[in-house]
Amino acid sequence: MQETRIDRRFAKLKSEGRPGLVTFITAGDPDLETSKQILLGLPEAGADVIELGMPFSDPMADGPAIQASSLRALKAGHKMAKTLELVSEFRKKDADTPIVLMGYYNPIYVYPNEQFLKDAAAAGVDGLIVVDVPPEADDELCIPANAHGLNFIRLATPTTDAKRLPMVLQNTSGFLYYVSITGITGTAAPDVNAVHTHVRQIRQATSLPVAVGFGVKSPEQAKALGAVADAVVVGSALVGAIENSLAENGASTSKTVPAVLNLVGTLAGALRAA
Repeated sequence: MQETRIDRRFAKLKSEGRPGLVTFITAGDPDLETSKQILLGLPEAGADVIELGMPFSDPMADGPAIQASSLRALKAGHKMAKTLELVSEFRKKDADTPIVLMGYYNPIYVYPNEQFLKDAAAAGVDGLIVVDVPPEADDELCIPANAHGLNFIRLATPTTDAKRLPMVLQNTSGFLYYVSITGITGTAAPDVNAVHTHVRQIRQATSLPVAVGFGVKSPEQAKALGAVADAVVVGSALVGAIENSLAENGASTSKTVPAVLNLVGTLAGALRAA
């Protein structure tokens, strides 16, 4: 593959000697316009890479906060085409910050695959994280995504052993996402010492940047994980900030956008001081 925005961003982070902040929000949460405002504000707030969730009705790897964000977006009428429109709007203002679409295979499959990859690349998407497509099915989505210039980013977990890791890494590009806990997103705090051990083991097998996520909620946690990772991923805390800012009827308020962007600023500040 040719060099991508993700490659350039991690090279920049390395040259600056700091870990990056990868932020996750769900496209269309709590509504399209508010989601757009948050997305456009993330880079200035301190996000180095953006993961944009593709809403799905059965997000099996996600905890209650991200599940709720998907349901809010779907209830508001969000579709995959609108996710790609959000990326297109973002690209009119920001040509450099990488955007990774994260989610599940079903919404891509019904799009269907080849048209989705074509439209995603045209919109300005840089990579995909599709948690329910294993390496054994790389011909299904991973290799075609690479052909469209999209990085395909895999997850490694605390249970990914030395025998399984080479298969996970085989067609992975952009970065490796290390899941810091066993279980679903946002439901437990990572064991920092265990994460450090596992990341060191992963680095013996790949030169890819390693981003650590799942369960990271505080600046202190981000800073501790940033000491060993190339980037730290925060998602549940951000979608939780959205949820906590909403009116009783679920509508966005004047507090919604600032709640997310202020938290991003705090997390980014902690990592830049790491």
